[in-house]
Amino acid sequence: MAKNKAQTPIVISVGGSLIVPEKIDTNFVRSFKKLIDGEVKKGKRFIIICGGGKTARHYQEAGREITELKAADIDWLGIHSTRLNAQLIRTIFLNKVEERIVHDPHEKVSFTKPILIAAGWKPGWSTDYDAVLLAKRFKANKVVNLSNITHVYDKDPRHNPDAKHFKTISWKEYRKIIPKKWIPGLSSPFDPIASKEAEKSGIEVAIINGENLSELDNFIQEKPFEGTLIS
Repeated sequence: MAKNKAQTPIVISVGGSLIVPEKIDTNFVRSFKKLIDGEVKKGKRFIIICGGGKTARHYQEAGREITELKAADIDWLGIHSTRLNAQLIRTIFLNKVEERIVHDPHEKVSFTKPILIAAGWKPGWSTDYDAVLLAKRFKANKVVNLSNITHVYDKDPRHNPDAKHFKTISWKEYRKIIPKKWIPGLSSPFDPIASKEAEKSGIEVAIINGENLSELDNFIQEKPFEGTLIS
C-alpha cells in the first residue's frame, strides 16, 4: 500500500507570480528546488506545472497597447510565457527531471525520472486546468496550487478589509464566488474551467502561499497546513 502511494506523483501548479513577480525571483526558485530535491531523495515524485507571471502580463499589455487582440492571441502570449518559465524550472533540476516539457496533458510522455515539468497547452483556460488533467491522468487525487495568496476569501481582501477566509470550502461554494467563465489574464485562486473539471473528477485542491514553502512541506508530509482545501 505504502509503495503504491509513494509512486503516485504530487502535482504542483506553481503560479507565475512566484517565479516572475516582477523579475525572476531566484530566492524562491532556489528554495523551491531545495525542498523538491529533498523530497525526491525520500522517493517522492512530482509533476510541476508553471504559470506565466509578469512575463505573460508584460507581453499581453504590450500587444494590447499596439493593437486590438483576440482572446486567443492574449492566451497564446501567456502560454508561451509559461513555457519559458517551465524551461527554467526544468533546467535547475538537472538529472532528476524528464528532458521533455509537457504541453499537451494527453500526449504520450516518458515519466521515469522523479520530476516531470509541464506548461501551458492551448487557449481557453490557465495552467490550473492542465494541472487537473495531469492529476487525472496519473491518478493523483490532489493538486497543490502555489501562488501569492494564503487562502480563498469570500471577496477580494485587497479591497475588502472584512473579507472572510476559508480553511475548507466545497467546490459548489467555491464556484459561486469566482467568475463563471475564463477571461485571458483572469486573477482567481483556481480558474473556473479547472474548478469545474476538478469537481467533476473528485480532485481536491490545496491553495497555499508559495512565499512560505514550509506550508508546502507540511502538505507533502500530510501535516496540517496554512491555506484552503477545496473539495
